[in-house]
Amino acid sequence: MGGPGTSGMREVPRIRREATDPVPSAESGRRAAWDRLAREIHACRRCPLGSRRTHAVVYRGTLSPRVVFVGEAPGAAEDRAGIPFVGRSGRRLDAAIARIGLAPSDWGVLNLLKCRPPSNRFDRAAAHTCRPFLDRQLALLRPNGLVTLGASALRALDPRAPPVLEAAGVPRTVGPRWLFPLIHPAAALRSRRLTERWEHDVDALGRWLIAG
Repeated sequence: MGGPGTSGMREVPRIRREATDPVPSAESGRRAAWDRLAREIHACRRCPLGSRRTHAVVYRGTLSPRVVFVGEAPGAAEDRAGIPFVGRSGRRLDAAIARIGLAPSDWGVLNLLKCRPPSNRFDRAAAHTCRPFLDRQLALLRPNGLVTLGASALRALDPRAPPVLEAAGVPRTVGPRWLFPLIHPAAALRSRRLTERWEHDVDALGRWLIAG
């Protein structure tokens, strides 16, 4: 399964961090850089979505994550709250994270788009505009790996990946990081077949994290 860029289980970098103590001054500088970036995102009007949103949606989780879940775009609940994955999809994602045993200090979640698109339809032009924000977020968060949620997130982070239903559940390497594709948790709400696929692939992620 997979295509160019696909790696076997043994070839994917381990998830565990090196046991090093952060330098307080470096960490405070990183926090200040994160706060500046968050303010930029909240002030952004570089595409039409910025004028239509209720809130920009930046991030939820620790600033020192081992794993970052990357979704596609905020929905209505996220737009109201200004927090990613707090609606039905978020509850399903949180249940999956709890099931595989990731502690709050292990993970974070964000979206490619920082503003809700009309009718929740993914906007590729807006995603191109938002991409520098995503890249800067990941550079500051420095996760060991990424879990993509849905086809658009997978395509953005690994353009050579096969379709999401083929790629989901199998770890890959993209540059210095590992990447684990999943279908979007919203898809798992649409049919029993996709619910079973979601649960199967989440369990595969959990087993792989334990083995790594």
